[in-house]
Order: sequence, then structure tokens, then C-alpha cells
Amino acid sequence: MIETATRPQPKLDDYAAVAGRTEIDEIRRLGDHLKGFRLQHVNSTRVGGGVAELLACKVPIMNELGMRVTWDVLQGNAPFFDMTKRMHNALHGAPVWLDRESWRVYEEVTLRNHALPRNDVDLVIIHDPQPAGLVQFRSEDVRWLWRCHIDLSAADVAAWAFLRKRVERFDAAVFHLPQYTKDLMIPQYLLAPAIDPLSPKNEDIPDREAKEIVARLGVDPELPIVLQVSRFDYLKDPFGVLEAYRLAAGAEASQLVLAGGSADDDPEGAEVYAKLLDRASQVPNVKLLNLPPDSHREINALQRVARVVVQKSIREGFGLVVAEAMWKGKPVIGNAVGGIREQILDGVTGYLVHSTEGMAFRIRQLLTNLELNRQLGEAAKENVRANYLLPTSIRRWMALFLVMQRGAVGVEYLEQAETNR
Repeated sequence: MIETATRPQPKLDDYAAVAGRTEIDEIRRLGDHLKGFRLQHVNSTRVGGGVAELLACKVPIMNELGMRVTWDVLQGNAPFFDMTKRMHNALHGAPVWLDRESWRVYEEVTLRNHALPRNDVDLVIIHDPQPAGLVQFRSEDVRWLWRCHIDLSAADVAAWAFLRKRVERFDAAVFHLPQYTKDLMIPQYLLAPAIDPLSPKNEDIPDREAKEIVARLGVDPELPIVLQVSRFDYLKDPFGVLEAYRLAAGAEASQLVLAGGSADDDPEGAEVYAKLLDRASQVPNVKLLNLPPDSHREINALQRVARVVVQKSIREGFGLVVAEAMWKGKPVIGNAVGGIREQILDGVTGYLVHSTEGMAFRIRQLLTNLELNRQLGEAAKENVRANYLLPTSIRRWMALFLVMQRGAVGVEYLEQAETNR
């Protein structure tokens, strides 16, 4: 069971400088109504990936507010994570065949984790498809919520049919965006994720120190950097980034850095990385960084030193790396898919593109037009400040807890709170 992150977490009041005192005060008012509220989070990995990062920063803050929040991790094995990775791809619309043996593996691991859900809490939140089967072990006096972090808008019919049978046993489901919701017999809510501005990945770093960190990674901090940060995953399209950079090369002396790693529940990363190494050897000035999952300060430094940040995902549930880069004052060039479309205001905080050639054009533009780069970057940071910082996310989640706990009374409170804001 995980109750705190590996380093001391900032206190709620520490966020007032970036989120505003009004936001913090509203969170505390909500906290007064939720003291003693018992909550269990369950996901499939402790490190690597956005879900683990989100939980690591949210759990301590909610406990500080008087809630009793715990975080547990489903214990899987290699066949299970191979199967759930293929299911993940199928739910994103990839042509993946899952046979009867695949479902057997899923059920076997689910049964092995039957004791994981707690019966002494008010609410259990299950994150993503991997632990969704645990709902069969729910206690009827505990409410269950399914949090979906992926894009289901083009989900494979068979994969979704398997998952839907489990999801509809929950009391409600939460999605990032309206287009991800499904035709379900339970209530559905929309909540965008957020970044922690005071975490090692996002806290301020002096320019000199950031350049020193980048240099230690074997990257020249003085040569303009085009950067993508992501897991080595086909859905992140690092091969498309390579091609876009190849087409853009020559506009100005520069280098491409692909920085990422893998998560405990993603067995496909090593295969993608090996293929990417071979392909990258054919394009000049490309650096691949296969980083450990706790390389948060290194990612922070890379995003701060980079001149251009891209995110060429083919499918993307939300893509918090976009908000992370924008928070550092960087305009982001992103494929117009999923949550990337929600974060980037095209031509205002960065650019949305629909092709490799379109990304190459925007890379050339932002490499050479430094004033435009600066203006878009400033607007990008303010967009994140207004919409995608941790305190805002915590306030929205606590409001949902209040609604689930108190029903109509909670809705009435929230309507009054919005009127007063």
C-alpha cells in the first residue's frame, strides 16, 4: 500500500503562489465537508506513466485535508501485462485480436487479487482497464468509481464488450473528454487531469542548472533542441517524429531528442525502443534517451532547455506531457487527437497538426521565429495555470466526492459555490 510519494510533498498552502489563494480557500471549504471520507485508489503500476504520477501527488494533499486516502496496486505478471497492453491498443482502435486465452489470463490475475479492494472505505476508485475486473469483489455498501484515462472513441467492439460488462457494475465512470464517453447504464462525469507545478518534474529550475543536467545526459544544451517526451510506444508515433524532423532539418542547426522510458505495465516499450534505435541511426543529430521512470528532474530540464516541443501521438487519452511543456513556457506542436486538442489552442498556445508534413512545417517555423516562439509560450503557460494545475483538479475531484456522498445535497452545495466564485 502506497500512502506518500518518495520525497516530502508540498503542503496545500504552498500552491497558493501558482494557483491563487481563492482556489486554495475553496479546496479547504470542500475539505470541511469531507473530513473522514475514506477512499481507496487502485491502479496497475507504482511507477511510470501519468496515472502513477497523478496519484503520487494527489493522495498526500487529500490526506492533509482530513480525508483518509490510500493507494494500492494490482499485482500482475508478464502474460497479464502483455494481454492488457494488447487490450489497451484495441481499446484505442488498433486491429488487435484477443482470443479466449487472453481473457482467461485477465480473469486469473483478477481472481488472484480478490483481497485487494477494501470494505472499510466509502469509495473505491479503479483506474483504467487492468484492475476493472476487481469490481466482482465489491461490497454493496461501498461505492465504486471507474476512472478511464484512455480514448475509447474508436474502441474495438469485442474489447469494449468485454470491458463494458465490468464497467457497468460500477456506480459511475469518469472520463477526460465528452467524446470518450460510452453508452452506459451508469452516470458518467468529465474531469480533466492536471500537473503538479511543485513536483520535481515541473518545479522551477535555474537556467544554468537545467543546462548542466541536459549536458550530463549527453545532449548539447547550446544547440537548439526539438523534443518529444513519451513512453516508447507505437501510439506516441516516435517514428513519425523522426520523419518530421528529417523533413524540417536544414532550417537551422538543431538536434532531435526523444526522451522516455517504459512503465511496469507496458511490455512493448523495449521492442519499440530497439526499432527506434535502428531508425534513428539513419537521421543526423538524433539522440534517444531511455530514462528510468524517476527521471523527473531530467525531463524538467529537457523541457526547459528545448526550443521546440512536439507530441505526435496517434491516439492520446490526454497527454499531460503537453501541459508540462506549456507550463515551462514552451509552445507545443501536437497531433490534433484526443486530449492534445483540448490543451493546445491552435495558433495561440502552440499548433495542432494533421500530418507529418504539417509538423515539419511548424518545427521549422518555431525553430527560426524566436519572437513567435516566445509569444506562444507565454500564452501556453497561462492556459495551464487557468485549467490544468493540481489544485484545480483536486477541487473538482472533491466536488465529485461530495456529490457521490450527499446526492442532491451535494449538488445544491456545488451550485451555490459556483455562484459565489
